[in-house]
Amino acid sequence: MKKMDRFYMGHPTAGARTMHQHLLDEGLHLNLKRVRRLMRKMGIDAIYPIRSLNKAGKASYIKPYLLRNLKVTRPNQVWSIDITYVPMAYGHMHLVTIIDVFSRRILSWKLNNTLYASESIEVLQQAIVRFGTPEIINSDQGSQYTSGLWAEACGNTMKVSMDGRRRAKDNIWIEHFWRTIKREYIYLNPCDNAIELRKGIEKFIQYYKH
Repeated sequence: MKKMDRFYMGHPTAGARTMHQHLLDEGLHLNLKRVRRLMRKMGIDAIYPIRSLNKAGKASYIKPYLLRNLKVTRPNQVWSIDITYVPMAYGHMHLVTIIDVFSRRILSWKLNNTLYASESIEVLQQAIVRFGTPEIINSDQGSQYTSGLWAEACGNTMKVSMDGRRRAKDNIWIEHFWRTIKREYIYLNPCDNAIELRKGIEKFIQYYKH
């Protein structure tokens, strides 16, 4: 999974077959079915255009992408939230983060060993307490965000925007942050436990913000 994560950060259009071949080239002899299962577990999906945009999560909770051609001119106008896989020396965690699209400031984050919607809701609520309510909150179409819990948490005080399926550039700001923190900290400092990893991420985010 660590090798898959590194490869995906540099080749986000790689699907399961390309990933499988890469792992074979790396000397890891596992079958295609296992590669697909691990990609689902990590929450990574190849980026490529598809015809239908309504196959992820519950269709009734999927919202349109509101940021195309939108001029972002001030803080709290648009926030973006996402989850990424974080490798450890032994095992892995998941990092949920909210970024302000205008200032690129990391507003709130949480390290988890699960992918439940409640984790993202907690990060959103923490950011609102500290910085107020944004005009727009943008996410992908993952199951955490296409759920009744997320819709209820967002309420009517902010507009909900969602990336098109397999369109990473719709959420490019936080994708840039994932690439930065992984290449400049996580990959270079494999941690043995979650406490050490959490402290390291907190220190890096302070560096990143200032």
